[in-house]
Amino acid sequence: MWTGSPLLRDVGAAVLTGVGAAAVLRFWEEIANRALLDQKLCRKLVHITVGLVFFLMWPLFSSDDVFAPSLAPLIIIINIMKVTVIGLGFVKAEGVVNSMTRHGDRRELLKGPLYYACAITLTTIVFWRTSPISIAVICNLCAGDGVADIAGRRFGHVKLPHNPEKSYAGSIAMFLAGFIASVLYANRLSVIPISIQHYCCNLN
Repeated sequence: MWTGSPLLRDVGAAVLTGVGAAAVLRFWEEIANRALLDQKLCRKLVHITVGLVFFLMWPLFSSDDVFAPSLAPLIIIINIMKVTVIGLGFVKAEGVVNSMTRHGDRRELLKGPLYYACAITLTTIVFWRTSPISIAVICNLCAGDGVADIAGRRFGHVKLPHNPEKSYAGSIAMFLAGFIASVLYANRLSVIPISIQHYCCNLN
């Protein structure tokens, strides 16, 4: 597509992925700084959009799948370092704190946001697009969990009997959002045919 070298193509794709993800993060930081949305809602919109935008960039990477699994999550790894230094108090960044935490406490960055980024990174490196596992994990983590919180807060009046902190509305929303996102992205990435081809080649 861009070049005959898979490495150069993957480096270029990684740069574009970084620019796209950084733009999304910056957008939500500005929204949070201007207090245009509720902080908890803003946090979940970051949760949903960053991972799904990251996913959209995967077709840009080469089909070689040698360098891509390590280069694709570079922007997420950079973000891991970013939230870590901010969460530890070495760097001040109110926009990041306001857009990624529930209560505006920088130490919250070392919990959910950090776990979220680490999970996406590990899933990408280990499974990449040769396995539907990566699609299911990231889509449920981003779309499923994010939509569940939003729906649960708005419509979650009826709680689950075994867990009063969770609701039927949130649980149903998580299943539907995660499932729909997984199907759409699997179709976009053609992950099932790629997976079958990958394993058939290994058997041969």
